[in-house]
Amino acid sequence: MAMAATASATRFTAVAAGALRGLRWGCSPLDHHALLFSKRPLAVSLNHRRSFVAPSALHKADIQAKDEGQPETLDYRVFFLDGSGNKISPWHDVPLHLGDGVFNFVVEIPKETSAKMEVATDEPYTPIKQDTKKGKLRYYPYNINWNYGLLPQTWEDPSFANAEVEGALGDNDPVDVVEIGERQAKIGEILKVKPLAALAMIDEGELDWKIVAISLDDPRASLVNDADDVEKHFPGTLTAIRDWFRDYKTPDGKPANRFGLGNKAANKDYALKVITETNESWAKLMKRSVPAGELSLSDLHFLGSNFSG
Repeated sequence: MAMAATASATRFTAVAAGALRGLRWGCSPLDHHALLFSKRPLAVSLNHRRSFVAPSALHKADIQAKDEGQPETLDYRVFFLDGSGNKISPWHDVPLHLGDGVFNFVVEIPKETSAKMEVATDEPYTPIKQDTKKGKLRYYPYNINWNYGLLPQTWEDPSFANAEVEGALGDNDPVDVVEIGERQAKIGEILKVKPLAALAMIDEGELDWKIVAISLDDPRASLVNDADDVEKHFPGTLTAIRDWFRDYKTPDGKPANRFGLGNKAANKDYALKVITETNESWAKLMKRSVPAGELSLSDLHFLGSNFSG
C-alpha cells in the first residue's frame, strides 16, 4: 500500500523544512536537520493515491513515557521523550503507519481502570493527563474492559460533515482505538496493532470513531483479521464495546450515545478507510490548511505533508 518517494526527494523535503524551522528557531538548517532526523527519512503513505512525509527518526524503541506529578492529581502528566531525551508529541510525532496494515497505538487508558485519561490536545507536546470537569478529575462510572487510546497522526475534522454517518461533524480529536487483547497495557505504552472493525459513535451530534484493533503480541492476534473473525474468536465483544460506549454517560443522567452505520460495526476495510481519511485531515491540519483553533501544533518534529495525485 505504501508509495515511497525517492531518497533524494525525501532528503530535499526534510532539509527544506529544516531551513524554515531554522529561521523560526534561530538555528542553522544543518544543525536543525542533524538534531531531528535520521540518515534515512522515510516517506509513508496509506493508499495508492496520496502520500505524506511523516517523522521517521522516531521508532518505538526510541520513545519513552515519563510521568510528571502524582497520578490522579490535576498536575499529573505523562510526557513522551525521544532517544535524546527531548519532549515529543504522542499525537503528532509518533508515526501512524508501520506498513502491512499495522499501526502504532498510544495507550491512554489501560483496561480494567476507570480514570479518564486523554492526550491534552491544547497543551505543548500534548502529554497524557486525566480529564477534568468543573475543576474535578473525571472517572468513568465503571472500569473500561479494553485498552483504550489513540491513533497518532489522525484527526476528526470538526468542519467535515460525514455524509455516511448522518452528516455528523468530527469531534476535534485523534481517532480512538479499542484494543481487545488480553494483556493490560500501561499508560503511554505504544503497541503495534492491526485494525479489525470500526464503530461510528455519535456523541451529542459529534462523530467519534472507535477503531477496534488487536495488539500483534496478543496470543490470538493471528486468528483475527476482520470483524467476522472477532465475532468468531471474541464472541460478543463488538456488541459489548458498542453497548459500553453507548451507556457510559447514562449514570450521570445524560442521554445514551448513538451509533451510525446501522448501529453495527463496520469491517476492516471500512476501518482502514476511516484511518486514511482522518490521517489526511491531520496532514491538512499540520499544513495549516484548516483552522487549528486551540490545538497545540507547535514544538514538533513533524516535517510537513507532501500529497500527490
